[in-house]
Order: sequence, then structure tokens, then C-alpha cells
Amino acid sequence: MRTPSSSTLPDFPWNSLEPAKAQASQHPDGLINLSVGSPVDDVAPGIQLALAEAGAPGGYPQTIGTPQLRQAIVDSLARRYGIDPAPAVLPVIGTKEAIALLPSLLGVRGTVIIPEVAYPTYEVAALLAGATPLRASTPPADAEDVDLIFINSPSNPTGAVANHEQLRAWVDYAREHDAILASDECYLGLSWEGQAASILDPAVSAGDYANLLAIHSLSKTSNLAAYRSGFFAGDAELIAELTEVRKHAGLMMPGPIQAATVAALEDDDQEQAQKLRYANRRAVLMRALVDAGFRIEHSEAGLYLWITRDEDCWDTVQWFAERGILVAPGAFYGPAGERFVRVALTASLEQCEQVAQRLS
Repeated sequence: MRTPSSSTLPDFPWNSLEPAKAQASQHPDGLINLSVGSPVDDVAPGIQLALAEAGAPGGYPQTIGTPQLRQAIVDSLARRYGIDPAPAVLPVIGTKEAIALLPSLLGVRGTVIIPEVAYPTYEVAALLAGATPLRASTPPADAEDVDLIFINSPSNPTGAVANHEQLRAWVDYAREHDAILASDECYLGLSWEGQAASILDPAVSAGDYANLLAIHSLSKTSNLAAYRSGFFAGDAELIAELTEVRKHAGLMMPGPIQAATVAALEDDDQEQAQKLRYANRRAVLMRALVDAGFRIEHSEAGLYLWITRDEDCWDTVQWFAERGILVAPGAFYGPAGERFVRVALTASLEQCEQVAQRLS
């Protein structure tokens, strides 16, 4: 029997890609899957070692994380993104879980603003909580009963980057409406053109984190998708509330993962090496897609290229599938994406070069 909450949820988007995947898999040289942002590279050896060395203790970890983990988060935010003063922090079991549960854990029941073109989990998060999702690309003047706002820069799927002025507009709007501003920043370390900023950046927040939550993941920058490693940072009162609720729910990052996360946060070299791998793949795919007649929009940062040739996205998906390549239709991300597809950089350089050959 379906629960009231599950009956309101949309179908899982990737289920509808199965026919295209089946067709692409029939290509004589095999399927190349560019439809998901799942890392294909190994976790850095130092992180693997930290995981193994922390594998013996069998007791329960703390929801709030070890002192070493909390300090590593604070230090990495300051070092990598210039975030000062130190925000309150809280580790989470991957940021998809954190985003999907955030409105429910905070008791949100009113309006949840999500990006006009958006990662599907923001809408799901609102629906799970019994709240009302509202798509908006800029702060809406006529929205009522706004409790929570999700923004995403760099964006999944478009790769668009919000500038300081745009981020400050959302900060001001959230405070005017006494709403929480939750900024999904899991692609912040993957800027290609210019530099993306956090809402906690002093140029945006002026050092005042009231109403602000930044959401960070190590899945993309350190290949820790399998480890389910992420964290919240920002408003101390919000972090304290989330900590208490997550304690009750038993939501705690496993101890060995906490140790591995410390190693990842303290090692900037492994993150930069991974960024270089993606930069090389991006260059190959961009050239091939433009030569094949596609227009690339936004895509200044992140793990994706947002492309179009001004046709229905499913026609484009079919065109790629005929060449053994699977891409994600823009319709997954909202009505405004229906003439786009998202192409992920998460394939080996060799596979990206094969994509270029197939498109030519």
C-alpha cells in the first residue's frame, strides 16, 4: 500500500531512460554512459588508506562528527573558498539524503522555492515534507508563505554560476521572508570559467550566516560518491537544530567515512588532480559537440555540458542512443529544460575520445 507522501512523488526520472539505454547498448563498440554524474576514477590512495586504518573500531559514531572532521571542514572552507569566520558544520550521509530530508527535518510545510531548471531532489524534498515547490530563477515578488529556498550554484544541470550580486539578492530575500536559504554547492570546486562563490563567502554574507546553509559534497571533487560524504555549513542555530533531529533519527556518518573525509579535506592535491582530469575530458567533448552542430549554453562550471540544437530533448536523446551514447534529457530538470540535454564529463578520457569519433 502506498503512503500518502509517496503517492505525490514523480516517477524516478532515470527509469524513463531505459529504452534509450537498451538501444545505446546495442552499439557494436558498446555503451558510453554520459547520463549520470557518477565518478569513474579511483579514490586517491591516501583517502583509501585513511578508510582502512579507521576500520577496526566498532562503536557508534557521533552525529556531529569527530573534532578532527569538524576542524578539517572549517579549515578546507577557509583555504579553498575564503570562508571566514568559521561557520558551524555538520557531516551528512551524502548530500542527496541531506537535501531530500531537509524540509522534513526542519518541519517545513509552506512554500519551498527551487530553481527553474533544477536537480530533481529539490522538488522531491518539498513533496516529502508536504510542502509546495515553486520554481523561480530570481526571487519571486508574489510568493507567499516561503519557508525554505534551494539554490544551486554551480548549477546541476546547466553549469551556470551565480555572481555575488545574484547570491546577495537571494540572501536578502530569504531574510526578508524569514526563510532558510539552502545553497547546494557540491560543484563549487569545479569552476572552469571564472570562480564560483559560496553564499558563506564574505563578499556575499558579510560574515553573517543567519538563515544560511551551504551544502557540500565530496562525491564530485574527490570521487567519494560510494563513500556518501558531505556536510552542512552555516547558521549555528540551524546546525544545532539539525544535529538534534538527526540524532533522534540515527543519521550519522560512519566512523571510517569520517576518517576518510578528513583525509580528503586535508589533501588539496588530489582534488586538483581530479579537476584536471575533468578539464581534459571537457575540452574533448566540447569540441566534438560544437563540431556536431550543438550549442553549449552556460556550462561555466560543474560536471556537465548543457547543450541543444533546438529540438525536443527526447529526439536528441534518441540521436545519441543511435551512436551508442546515453545522455540525460533536459525534461528531467523542469519544463524549461525540454529542448536541452545534459552531457556528463564522468567518462574516461579514452571514452570521451570515442564519443568524439562517433559524433564525427
